[in-house]
Amino acid sequence: MPVTVLLVDDEPLVRAGLRAVLEAQPDIEVVGEAADGAAVIPLVRRLRPDVVAMDVRMPLLDGIEATRAVLRTVQDPPKILVVTTFENDEYVYEALRAGADGFLLKRARPAEIVNAVRLVAEGESLLFPAAVRQLAGEYGRRPGNAAARDVLDRAALTEREADVLRLMARGLSNAEIAAELIVGAETVKSHVSSVLAKLGARDRTQAVIAAYESGFVAPG
Repeated sequence: MPVTVLLVDDEPLVRAGLRAVLEAQPDIEVVGEAADGAAVIPLVRRLRPDVVAMDVRMPLLDGIEATRAVLRTVQDPPKILVVTTFENDEYVYEALRAGADGFLLKRARPAEIVNAVRLVAEGESLLFPAAVRQLAGEYGRRPGNAAARDVLDRAALTEREADVLRLMARGLSNAEIAAELIVGAETVKSHVSSVLAKLGARDRTQAVIAAYESGFVAPG
């Protein structure tokens, strides 16, 4: 089955460009488009896309609020890939904190766009780990992050789960973590699931952000 994608951007040329790149792939299908985040929820409910590629800045409802709305109101929500002009934008970090699974630069090359959609759909790797680390270093250390430290403390990760979280923060895939720890891929998958459950994280992106914001892993 192909990965199905919903495109959300107020610029028709951006949507057209993304559609052309993605539909050239046999394993990706664009199932719909929208010009603003306000239209996302009904389209997601009707089309059930695997991935929503959504502009972070839109006039009526931006990508941050649209991400929150989808995750709050849609059962079994899609993966969300926010699309942005600037990778060091605070809006991008807020979208990731709101629950987005990754971000994509509008100037990205076609191969990078396709890879981003596939990686986010699979959910077994962190998209652009170095950029997430940079964003966390710039925007992640705030007074309210005592809450993030409390979450990590209450999670009571085992030593092996802590190792897995550190490797996730480095951007390693499940297969790469398995090779690093010399364990089976299914064992890693089980550890990752346990880490997410203990942290109350929807996916590895949210777990990694929690690791940075709590100080469990240092950005840089």
